[in-house]
Amino acid sequence: MPLSDRDYMRNPPPRWESRGYRVSRGLSFGISPVLIIIAVNLLIFLIIVIFSQLIYVLGLSPTTFLGRPWTLVTSMFVHAGFGHIFGNMLTLFFFGTYLTRLVGNNKFLFVYLVGGILGNILYLLLAPPLSIAVGASGAVYAVAGVLAMMRPKLKVFLYFFIPMPLWVVVLVFFVIWSFFPGVAWQAHLGGLALGLTAGYFYRKRERPFF
Repeated sequence: MPLSDRDYMRNPPPRWESRGYRVSRGLSFGISPVLIIIAVNLLIFLIIVIFSQLIYVLGLSPTTFLGRPWTLVTSMFVHAGFGHIFGNMLTLFFFGTYLTRLVGNNKFLFVYLVGGILGNILYLLLAPPLSIAVGASGAVYAVAGVLAMMRPKLKVFLYFFIPMPLWVVVLVFFVIWSFFPGVAWQAHLGGLALGLTAGYFYRKRERPFF
């Protein structure tokens, strides 16, 4: 059975920009939720390296979902290889850190978790029955979608040296990576839709300094 959603965006850190808006931090968790999520993903990756069969227990498949409903969530924390987890976590670190500065920890967690779950639901509805999806595709695309809506002109450096507006980077990677063989485009689409919707409402609620 093919493993879907293997490779990801490998985006560099966005430049911090001052737009004259308030920066919302939400509740303080002591440790950034972005770092906690990355740590959990790395821990599970190491466990999967040792017990590779767990990828079929924790991964999401339309055929086995009714018997393994927990995979709707657990598949978001499982990765198929080093390149897969490296790309996801690198993107999450830079984009997630920036997003928490804009909307706070609580809203970031909402976007990440709900975006990932929504992406997985769309995967269940549209993916081939015998496929298995692993990775934080929906969650990462949700975070990217919020930023693309709130800061579309934010300049990021693709592969660390190609300057592009954020919205172009998100669009390019959605089109290119989502339709490569073995990639769970359904999860990308669901997460991105959630992110764009949430970003629209978050942007409307931003208040400038006076």
